[in-house]
Amino acid sequence: MKSVMAIIRINMMNETKRALSAAGITSMTATGNAFGRGKGLWDAKVMDAARKDVPEAIEHLGKEPRLRPQRVLTVTVPDNKVKLVVDTIMKTNCTKSPGDGKIFVMPEVDAIRIRTGERGDSVLD
Repeated sequence: MKSVMAIIRINMMNETKRALSAAGITSMTATGNAFGRGKGLWDAKVMDAARKDVPEAIEHLGKEPRLRPQRVLTVTVPDNKVKLVVDTIMKTNCTKSPGDGKIFVMPEVDAIRIRTGERGDSVLD
């Protein structure tokens, strides 16, 4: 089993949930109030205005890179569903623009249903 962790734009969360559900993936965890940044410093329009010496744009940039609000979505699935989850998240969130997000696939050792003590892939659905 593996966990697929996706860091996506906040405004893409509902569409991503619908797409995963339509693909048969209904169990997931979403974490709100996550903040982060990639290698880019700021929005392209702000950067362009700063290059043109627009004072408001320069003030927005400040001295440190800003952290953007994001959502973190975690889906733990059997190995045979990892590709489906990754492909669905990619298709839903890819705009070909900076800030589309990142996906991490991590191995999991075990899963345990607290209520019953059941273990393994069967607790994932």
